[in-house]
Amino acid sequence: MVNYPNGKKASVTHNPTSFADRGMTLEKDINQTNDYYLSIDRAVIHKKPTPVQIVKVDYPMRSAAKITEAYFKLPSTTDYNGIYRGKYIDFEAKECAVNTSFPLKSIHAHQIAHLEAVCRHGAIAFLIVRFTSRNITYLADAMTAINYIRTCGRRSIPYEWFTENAYEIPYNYVRPVDYLKVVDEVYFRENA
Repeated sequence: MVNYPNGKKASVTHNPTSFADRGMTLEKDINQTNDYYLSIDRAVIHKKPTPVQIVKVDYPMRSAAKITEAYFKLPSTTDYNGIYRGKYIDFEAKECAVNTSFPLKSIHAHQIAHLEAVCRHGAIAFLIVRFTSRNITYLADAMTAINYIRTCGRRSIPYEWFTENAYEIPYNYVRPVDYLKVVDEVYFRENA
């Protein structure tokens, strides 16, 4: 029961989120973090919408239109982009249920090409990978990951690669994926 200052009372159902429950919420967590960054004017970073071509809509009544058929217009690039400290930021976010490695089929060739292109033009680009069974999230520099992908001869990136070459992103209740903390340490070391 919560007692408000105006004298009203309300019952509260508390369902604490365990670390295990956080696994399927990477996008939600990043969006919450981005909203926080925006609210304190730290960065402007948004999720890019997926381009969809609507083909068929049913109108049982005007207020209840329902899309019944749609197709992706073209392959999307990466999940998020924006600006931070005067630099363009672009990144892809992936969840991985496998405990031992990140399957390369999770990242597509056009996404790798896009990350390479924005890096050539001076962007800060990276992957955010959450290993859901381990409840740990990493930031991997795009070019470091791409160079490994191109030379590894494997169909996955071993978990150990992340522990040695990527950066763990700290969890915080307000900023569940506080990736800018890592960006500051990795990309702005001399200015931090």
